[in-house]
Amino acid sequence: MKVLKFGGSSVATPERIQSVIDIVKPYLSGDVVVIFSAFGGVTDTLIQISTLALEGNLEYKSKLEELEKRHLTAVRVLVNIQKQSGILAEVKFMVNELEDVLHGVYLVKERTLRTLDYIMSFGERISAYIISEAFKNQGHPTEFLDARKVIRTDSNFGHAKVDFEVTNKLIRDHFNHHNEVQIVTGFIGKSESGETTTLGRSGSDYTAAIFAGALHATDLEIWTDVDGMMTADPRKVKKAFTVPQMSYEEAMELSHFGAKVIFPATMQPAMVNQIPIWIKNTFNPSFKGTVIHAQSTNGKMIKGISSMNGVCLLSLQGSGLLGVVGASMRLFATLARENINVILISQASSEHSICFAIEYGAATKAKAAIEKEFQYEIRNEEIDDVPIEKDLSIVAVVGDGMKHSPGTSGRMFSALGKNGVNVVAIAQGSSERNISAVIPQIDVSKALNALHEAFFLSDRKLLNVFLVGTGLIGNSLIEMVKDQFNKLAKESLLEVNIVAVANSKKMLFGEDGLDLGTCVSKMKESGEPMDMKSFFEKMSALNLSNSIFVDCTSSADVTSFYEAILAANISIVTPNKKANSASMTSYRRLKETAFKRGVKFLYETNVGAGLPVINTMNDLLLSGDKVLRIEAVLSGTLNYIFSSFKEGTKFSDIVGEAKAKGYTEPDPRDDLNGMDVARKILILSRETGLEMDLEDIKVENLVPEVCRGEMTVEEFFMCLEKHNEDFERLRKSAADEGKKLRYMAVLDNGKVSIQLSSVDQAHPFYSLSGSDNIILLTTERYHDRPMVIRGPGAGAAVTAAGVFADIIRIGHYAR
Repeated sequence: MKVLKFGGSSVATPERIQSVIDIVKPYLSGDVVVIFSAFGGVTDTLIQISTLALEGNLEYKSKLEELEKRHLTAVRVLVNIQKQSGILAEVKFMVNELEDVLHGVYLVKERTLRTLDYIMSFGERISAYIISEAFKNQGHPTEFLDARKVIRTDSNFGHAKVDFEVTNKLIRDHFNHHNEVQIVTGFIGKSESGETTTLGRSGSDYTAAIFAGALHATDLEIWTDVDGMMTADPRKVKKAFTVPQMSYEEAMELSHFGAKVIFPATMQPAMVNQIPIWIKNTFNPSFKGTVIHAQSTNGKMIKGISSMNGVCLLSLQGSGLLGVVGASMRLFATLARENINVILISQASSEHSICFAIEYGAATKAKAAIEKEFQYEIRNEEIDDVPIEKDLSIVAVVGDGMKHSPGTSGRMFSALGKNGVNVVAIAQGSSERNISAVIPQIDVSKALNALHEAFFLSDRKLLNVFLVGTGLIGNSLIEMVKDQFNKLAKESLLEVNIVAVANSKKMLFGEDGLDLGTCVSKMKESGEPMDMKSFFEKMSALNLSNSIFVDCTSSADVTSFYEAILAANISIVTPNKKANSASMTSYRRLKETAFKRGVKFLYETNVGAGLPVINTMNDLLLSGDKVLRIEAVLSGTLNYIFSSFKEGTKFSDIVGEAKAKGYTEPDPRDDLNGMDVARKILILSRETGLEMDLEDIKVENLVPEVCRGEMTVEEFFMCLEKHNEDFERLRKSAADEGKKLRYMAVLDNGKVSIQLSSVDQAHPFYSLSGSDNIILLTTERYHDRPMVIRGPGAGAAVTAAGVFADIIRIGHYAR
């Protein structure tokens, strides 16, 4: 014997009902019982109609007409016209009976739970009757069975309790005298006094389980609109997938905390009789789905992650609880008297407090009841007033495999911590099957994705990138991500998902990721107006796991948001030097915020573009080395200028040539004044541990004093030409000594200077050419022969590569 149940979404339209008939056909050659819910949405519609009648709103009549029309249409589609009249008459008769009840509600302005149960019963009664007739119409002999004939319950209307002893006997007796396939109404039963009752939430599933248990079925199949029990809610976790099998206990734990595919009551009759429960998809009938049975042996430590929203946390705490026997009993007895369900309990070994989670709607009632029960202790200040923490959710990881497996909770809380999810309370039973955490409701989606990644996709990490700045560096970065996406996914097990792009005028967001080939052009065409405050608010509101903000601008306005971004648990990667060369107080605050929040603030490309300068130096410092001296050529622009400045050339022409090649800023004075080099050496100095501000650095400004005032770029070049002889004298003086000019930054004995110097052939800077940078690190370990780091110090491609490397570095940290 097999018992099949089809939910409302499976029978929402005549076309879907026909699909269900096609699914059931192969089963008809054996013993089978089929339970049906009301047509999709009908139960809610019946409640709505009865509410309108209760309120004296005559609109209930038009709603009822629509409901009648929907069911009559189903008959006309599913049954041949020659056979329709009797079926249509029966449906109309049931609708007329419903209309009479609703009219009574309208007249007396009263709707008891008893009446509501009776009103709701029409959904299943009409649905199962029509479907039974549709089977007969296609030559499949079936019999309509109103479950009220065989399911006996108490009179707890709305959530009636089944009398299994009587019910099992009635079901078996019925099947002993009926050989046809039974098409059964779900959800409803009958009390001892003959009144219609309903079985509560997911009542049709429960009906199927009751029949399966009574008939000792070999299988119970619940046909719904998903591919089985998922590893997480697919609406919140895009990469959730079907779990092939799980134990009854695992399924019950998941369903308790919000997995709505199946409910605990459904499993109880099946568990008692060890009947496998199959969760299958009406819209994908060939998919195997999930089987829930006594033993789960697919080797997974965790089977699923679920969540429950709308939770609040209450605490009973105070010195009066220490060592006092019976306090817990009084607390939970009080809640039980008020019919308040406790979802989660957590108590520390200190006995100073007991906290528990309940549904938000019961919070005020619970607080009042507890404070009344403990009024004397509160009055004597032995126990505090009961606080209510609102806007919380519970997330739970569930799996039999975590039993006796060290590291599960560590992995769970590490994933939450790295994504800035604060855990308010924790609970784990001795069965080691479930670890639950109470968290802010706003963080649920991020928490679910982080946990799913940690337990089910631990070999793959998704990074959500928010990019501001789509100029040369930003565009190069997007191209690199696009070109390297498959390689990264395969070899580094990282997926880089660009969620947002912005320039100074427009911004574009796409939570599921933007198309890397078109995102910039789409942003320019249809993006919304950009301002950094709005960008930050949208980024924070998305609250995605493994979020990284990438700043490829040189804007101080953008860097002013860094502290807030880090405080929102979002890592930062940037080549923008403005933040790290601002005041020492600001620099220190950014570092402290990143550390406290457990996120990364990476800026390797602040100095030397893609050269591994900052990371190399930090590695030396972390290993106990000490930086004694830094000598560096840190401007690719100035190095190009002085490498190209040879006999027979004019300094102003070389500067013009550098500008034409795009090496300089739009106004070359921004390079020649040395402030860009000053910011870079300031950052390096701070990394060594020095507390220093920009004003502490002596900088030689190469712009002749008379050329520093307000003037156009053209006027500047005219002014610079007048000083060519001055620069030629410097060049010739160095050349006469066999030396070359280099614009150098030097950190020595805690002091920094930047000036134009001449170096001889023995100096590592002598052979420097083009736009290369070079850094000499003299440390206690690299004392006699300093460490040399040399390479291109400018250019969009190498800078973007450095930014990309920092993003990947965060991906490896997030594991």
